[in-house]
Amino acid sequence: MQYICKKVDFNTISRIDESTPVSPTLFQLFGKKEAIRKAPVNKRVFYLSIQAVINALLIGFIAKLLVALIGLITNIAFYGRFSIELSSPAGNQLGWLVIFIPIAGSILVGLMARYGSKAIRGHGIPEAMEKIILEDSKIPPIITFLKPLSAAISIGTGGPFGAEGPIIATGGALGSLTGQAMHISPAERKIILTAGACAGMAAIFGSPLAAILLAIELLLFEFSPRSIIPVALACITGAGMHIFLFESSPVFAMPSIPVPTNSALVIYILLGLLIGIIATFVSRSVYAVEDLFEKLPIHWMWWPAIGAVVVGVTGYFAPRTMGVGYDNIQDLLKGNLPLAMLLSLCFLKYISWVISLGSGTSGGTLAPLFTIGGALGVLLGSLTLHAFPSLGINLPTAALIGMAAMFAGASRAFLTSVVFALETTGQINGLLPLLGACSAAYFVSFFFMKGSIMTEKIIRRGVKTPDAYEPDVLHGANVEELITEIPTGITNMPYVYKTDDAGLAAEMLGKYNLDTLLVLDNKANMQPVGVITSTAILKYYSDQKLKEHSYESPKRTQKIMVHGRKLMKKMGKQ
Repeated sequence: MQYICKKVDFNTISRIDESTPVSPTLFQLFGKKEAIRKAPVNKRVFYLSIQAVINALLIGFIAKLLVALIGLITNIAFYGRFSIELSSPAGNQLGWLVIFIPIAGSILVGLMARYGSKAIRGHGIPEAMEKIILEDSKIPPIITFLKPLSAAISIGTGGPFGAEGPIIATGGALGSLTGQAMHISPAERKIILTAGACAGMAAIFGSPLAAILLAIELLLFEFSPRSIIPVALACITGAGMHIFLFESSPVFAMPSIPVPTNSALVIYILLGLLIGIIATFVSRSVYAVEDLFEKLPIHWMWWPAIGAVVVGVTGYFAPRTMGVGYDNIQDLLKGNLPLAMLLSLCFLKYISWVISLGSGTSGGTLAPLFTIGGALGVLLGSLTLHAFPSLGINLPTAALIGMAAMFAGASRAFLTSVVFALETTGQINGLLPLLGACSAAYFVSFFFMKGSIMTEKIIRRGVKTPDAYEPDVLHGANVEELITEIPTGITNMPYVYKTDDAGLAAEMLGKYNLDTLLVLDNKANMQPVGVITSTAILKYYSDQKLKEHSYESPKRTQKIMVHGRKLMKKMGKQ
């Protein structure tokens, strides 16, 4: 429904239309056709959806080009051959010379960041969040070209990253570019940016539902028809491009896993809890490394090369820690890697990745977190199985929940973690273990870290990111609940009906810089019944928020809760 300001004489009030009238003295200020509230879905949503789908088609080809470019650089750098087939650096025969390849690639990335755009540094999602919150979703157009190129160089020369972060950043940059070229609002540009970013994720992994949930949990900061429709269509298109350009089978295909027993399910949840604690440590360590690099007395352009020294040395002793690492994830999900390899992928991969990412090079987080979490899940599952063989722990399942719980604890994208693991493996029997483990990891992460690996960077800059989606309490209250008597002397002023919600009244008060609105009975009987004030709305809002934090309980329960809060505070300070 639209509410429109019109000129009305209140001495002879009569029903005209579904409009909000304005007195003659305020008529010039408000205008004749100023809409207050629009329908949730209209033709602009249709136009945005068309643009989102077109962008997703382009992003699908960019994703294919990025993977081919990573393959080409990997083959040239490590094998001296010209091929775009995606290969692992693990089979190289370069010996100690392999140390210098990541360094050379990182020097190129540093030069591109210095003389191209500093925005290519980082792992994609935090940078997209920052642009959405601070800069009206405006990303420099050059990022559309430099981000995939820098990422391909970084990963192709042995950087321990996945392709998902760069393609998310590139998709977002393309969406922002088209959004800036079109005559749309910042809110609509945010939708186009998010649709492009998540279409990139769907194009790489063939996981449209997880990409939609990623948009909701990390990028959109809202859930509404006008935003979810274009994003969903873009993600579906991206997944279709994955089938067309890559493959139709799950990206991380694995052997079928059994339905978990009750005892095994309890163990998986406990493993998720432990991995969630470790995930917060992993997130903290990334920014601790960043802080250390900030203290170096040399220009930041050279930091990636310094981090690459660790990548090269680690890669010399453990070649499988280098590169995109999707083959590592597939091997972990089989549950039969030797102990030495598990330790390498868990600890050495972590060291290589955290130092390289902290140095400010271009890369992603999802694949490394999945690799580290999967290896940790198999290690913990093996220890549990050795100690309690009768519990029925399945190692591929332990790897699966380790991957998802690590990402859930680090990113706090709970639903994305569960659904992504399901879509990329096709293992429906993993649903209960994934829900249990990711819930535990997500829950415990709040007690050990204020932000997440995705939000800590912008939180440090004083930018608050939404951490919850709640209904607007004002839209749940009718105006008639908040009306007061009409003050003497008021005859002409904007009005609302007593059956309208308080949210509409608040919008009108703010839009027209007023303190009071007249309240009419209904559309048929347009008689004044009172007024609604900004003070009444604020008091109602405050009272409703206070109810969320007040409770009644017996004395024994109160004591338990007090002790519980003290314990949680101590845990959070450690």
